[in-house]
Amino acid sequence: MTSSSTKKKTRSSDDLLESAKRVLAHEIDGLKALADSLDDLFIETLDLLSAMQGRCVVTGMGKSGHIANKIAATMASTGTPAMFVHPAEASHGDLGMITTDDVVIALSNSGETTELADLLAYTRRFDIPLIAMTSGADSSLAKAADVALVLPALTEACPMGLAPTTSTTVMLALGDAISVAMLERKGFSPDDFQVFHPGGKLGQQLLKVADIMHTGDALPLMSATVAMSDAILVMTAKSFGCLGIVDPDGQLEGIITDGDLRRHMGADLIDKTAGDIMTCGTTTIGPDAMASEALGKMNAKSITTLFVIEDDRPVGIVHIHDCLRFGVA
Repeated sequence: MTSSSTKKKTRSSDDLLESAKRVLAHEIDGLKALADSLDDLFIETLDLLSAMQGRCVVTGMGKSGHIANKIAATMASTGTPAMFVHPAEASHGDLGMITTDDVVIALSNSGETTELADLLAYTRRFDIPLIAMTSGADSSLAKAADVALVLPALTEACPMGLAPTTSTTVMLALGDAISVAMLERKGFSPDDFQVFHPGGKLGQQLLKVADIMHTGDALPLMSATVAMSDAILVMTAKSFGCLGIVDPDGQLEGIITDGDLRRHMGADLIDKTAGDIMTCGTTTIGPDAMASEALGKMNAKSITTLFVIEDDRPVGIVHIHDCLRFGVA
């Protein structure tokens, strides 16, 4: 029989909620302490990363390794070339991935992680800049590093104080802070971001009108003096359901839509000119605008096409189906 003293206690829902809140409170306190502790060493870290000619190699073992992997991914996606190297694998050949043009960021809460030893020795032998991220101010890692980012005194959220919780949250946040600071230092733009994020929902959100618009001979454009008999043929051939009317200087002065044709339907329609039928002025957009903005304009105006204007001249046309085809929503 199992004695009552060895039975596991069943925790109430209220107790579990309080436990969860306590975890979050510990981690919030850790993040606040981290923010207050940032100093010139953070700027020295950015200086080393800005000066590097190669990549930022981020490394760590166990839970710190998982955080290091994420930091490397965030840096790489925000304009700082980076990769993760597993410290144990580094001792078996992967040190060859690290060059003298690189900078190494090593994560270890204690600063005494055995598996990091060979990698640290390698950076010292070949004079590769080393940045430490550790809670151990007097640890071997901190003493070996060119810059030691020492985490503030933390209480792990684990009730036994053993499982890395607050410490890994703080490391992750510090990695994000470095990544974003480097992004801003380099002037990383939405255009750059789109280059690194072409797929998925984020890539769709970053698409520009210029990425999806039709150009050149596809544009349905004619002058105001053209007979409607010819204008209708062009509208039909171009398949956008509209016709842009341009002046002698090539500037857009109006538009003819299927709705305009219906409103002017009569026996004398084909005897009129495009200028007689057109609606002066129209909603337009620039090529550098986000495709999502184009979709928003079309929805707001209940229209299906937008002429794309640059220097007052039409350089493209975008249809609502183009937005849908590229997944813009």
